[in-house]
Amino acid sequence: MTLSFGDSGLVAAVAQHHQSGQILMVGYANREAIDKALETGHAWFFSRSRQQLWEKGETSGHYLDVKGIRVDCDGDALIYLCEPHGPTCHTGASSCFFNTLDEMPRGETDGEAAAALFETIRQRQTADPATSYVAKLLADGVDRIGKKIGEEATEVVIAAKNGDRAELAHEVADLWFHTFVLLAQQGMQPSDVWAELRSRRPSTSSG
Repeated sequence: MTLSFGDSGLVAAVAQHHQSGQILMVGYANREAIDKALETGHAWFFSRSRQQLWEKGETSGHYLDVKGIRVDCDGDALIYLCEPHGPTCHTGASSCFFNTLDEMPRGETDGEAAAALFETIRQRQTADPATSYVAKLLADGVDRIGKKIGEEATEVVIAAKNGDRAELAHEVADLWFHTFVLLAQQGMQPSDVWAELRSRRPSTSSG
């Protein structure tokens, strides 16, 4: 894909979390910044105010590892698909986009909701089993968690056979939740499952 830098020599560069889909920040990049991103695997931008290249994280240590780059149909904007090392915003927020306009709700992508759920489960790993359901499940080990997954899978089938859409959504949510707990107990992440699913996707060249 050919990039169109225009008279400014720049394209808009959006940094997006490669797992949750959360928009992290927006900057600008010239050809050299993009070449540096390809070379180093980190997000690079061009500062219009300082008129120089800069690497996200060069002072804070909160680098953005680039997992992929997408270019829009006109070639004048791109997306860095990133894995952030710490908060992206200088305020300490995970994303620069935490304000709302005209009291509209902030909104949340499905990926952000899933990532928040797994992060909550991960944090519960150090909680007191006497006060945390997740911590108790984790303390009981794989047999207890596996039993819950089996129970929830059965409830999913029953809800589907009953044609109850609301109940089906509820039971699938329970199944996914306990599956997330199992992944955490095994030292894995949802991204491990997505990687496996991606490996099963038919290639475009196969027709």
